[in-house]
Amino acid sequence: MEELKNLIVKNKDEILIVTINRENALNALNDATLTELGQVFEKIDDDKGVKGVIITGAGDKAFVAGADIKELALVTEVNGRSMAEKGQELFGKIERLSKPVIAVVHGFALGGGCELAMACHIRIASNTAKFGQPEINLGIIPGYGGTQRMTRLVGKGKAMELLMTGDMIAASEALDLRLVNYVMDSKEASMDKAFEILNKIKEKAPVAIGLMIDSINAVHTTGENGFQTEANSFGICCGTEDFIEGTRAFIEKRKPNFIGE
Repeated sequence: MEELKNLIVKNKDEILIVTINRENALNALNDATLTELGQVFEKIDDDKGVKGVIITGAGDKAFVAGADIKELALVTEVNGRSMAEKGQELFGKIERLSKPVIAVVHGFALGGGCELAMACHIRIASNTAKFGQPEINLGIIPGYGGTQRMTRLVGKGKAMELLMTGDMIAASEALDLRLVNYVMDSKEASMDKAFEILNKIKEKAPVAIGLMIDSINAVHTTGENGFQTEANSFGICCGTEDFIEGTRAFIEKRKPNFIGE
């Protein structure tokens, strides 16, 4: 992997912390940052030293305040579609990752930042967080999957309202709408909660976790028959060493030692 200029990536106890590090630009997602995120997530699935991922933003003001407006202002009809497709491909890769991904959100999560958070499997916000898709104020619509994921998470009617007005909502309302899983008192408390969840998940069977993500995503992301995907995945699990270990540990009344095979 090439040297990263816009991200800070560190592994803490098998949990990869990916920090978008453009604090002076409120961590806005420019093309270079999207490229670097793609490089990082390209390698995570095969890295046995990573059991889960946290995505957050540097500083106290923003998770990600949106796209880089200076770059966005130069986009034309010709290259606008390819820009959207690049973001959709990356965020789809995050959504389909076989390991849990948690967004730890503080401050502004707007536009592409809200879309990035929604692509993660779980969202934990501090009480300073503000979410929104204000693209309509620029005469455009969300391009990185925001129209689709917002609708799945909060329902069609509320998504229509938020997307067409461009309104921001506070963390408390995001929790009421089930846009986020938890609201904590601070960024530090949000990180602690993310580690608590991931430390619990990383003790589970890795193959089953990955197939669980596939099954949950099936209808929404690929148009598959979710029940059939679940049945197929259940069958695969039954052929793993982890299934043998899990059932044996239950019978022997001990903690299982899953190896991911």
